[in-house]
Amino acid sequence: MRSVAGFARGVDWLNEQVGQVVSWLTLATVLVCAVVVILRYVFSIGFIWMQELYVWTYAAVFLLGAGYTLRHQGHVRVDILTANAGPKTRAWIDLFGTLVFLLPWLAVIAWTAWPYVSASWAIAEASSQTDGMPALYLLKSLLLVFCALLGLQGLATIARSLLILAGYEAIDSAHGKEAE
Repeated sequence: MRSVAGFARGVDWLNEQVGQVVSWLTLATVLVCAVVVILRYVFSIGFIWMQELYVWTYAAVFLLGAGYTLRHQGHVRVDILTANAGPKTRAWIDLFGTLVFLLPWLAVIAWTAWPYVSASWAIAEASSQTDGMPALYLLKSLLLVFCALLGLQGLATIARSLLILAGYEAIDSAHGKEAE
């Protein structure tokens, strides 16, 4: 069971690191958007690539930060089912939700995104705008990274749930420590 707990901790660590790095893109999104607005409305200047840049940074925050958000249980949950539930009941609910909803949904997204991403790479796709951002294929690739990071965190949730159901101490997802 140590390897299962080690896997969960490793995935937690990975998504924590990605989340910490990606969180800075939120600031970049705000700053770039502010510069776009100031340039447009104060100086009557516009740059298409800059307008696209803040959309890209926002997309990166959303896609790359999803695993981090799940790790910290920040996704929408139906707390009415778990509010008064014990650890084993919550483990069953997490196990069910991850196996029935999260992982199949991610499989559909990955399956659907793969041809879209690979076609973009094949032509080294750039923005359709004349002065837009180059390397649009990199942004599209984040769809697959999203599936990988969120899927790994889902597997960590399954591992954690199985440990609880097997009677082992719960691994606190938010802190990576064993909880009592």
